[in-house]
Amino acid sequence: MKRGTTLFLKLAVFLIGSPVLALGIFGFYWLPNNPVNPDYAHILYPIVIGMYVSVIPFFIALYQAFKLLSYIDKNQAFSELSVRSLKNIKFCAMTISGLYVVILPFVFLVADLDDAPGLVIVGMVPVFASMVIAVFAAVLQKLLKEAIDIKSENDLIV
Repeated sequence: MKRGTTLFLKLAVFLIGSPVLALGIFGFYWLPNNPVNPDYAHILYPIVIGMYVSVIPFFIALYQAFKLLSYIDKNQAFSELSVRSLKNIKFCAMTISGLYVVILPFVFLVADLDDAPGLVIVGMVPVFASMVIAVFAAVLQKLLKEAIDIKSENDLIV
């Protein structure tokens, strides 16, 4: 694979992580200190804590994606290292999904108090998005593992 393609994808990984880092530094700190309605500000704390905790597996998954692109650069795409990176990405995506499932009842409380039913749907987006990523990583992991097994069989035959 050409180096330019992976360079573009590495840049994309960096650009995905930058706004999340900025939001983690500035946005999550600002939200509990400036609630829209002070009556239910106490409900925002578990939501913000869950968002902060979910940033950790997010950056681990981005690092694993960066490592996977580095393996592709080094022509080690079909190796156990790539399978391990995909396994870690899958685990991180499932962790993020689980964290947002835990946050969802608090989002429901805020939506009920604020009379904003659309907030529940917005709260479910990270759950489903991270589950799609987890399933995609699991499928890629299985396909890559089977390709490695076939490659090792062919190397033994020849």
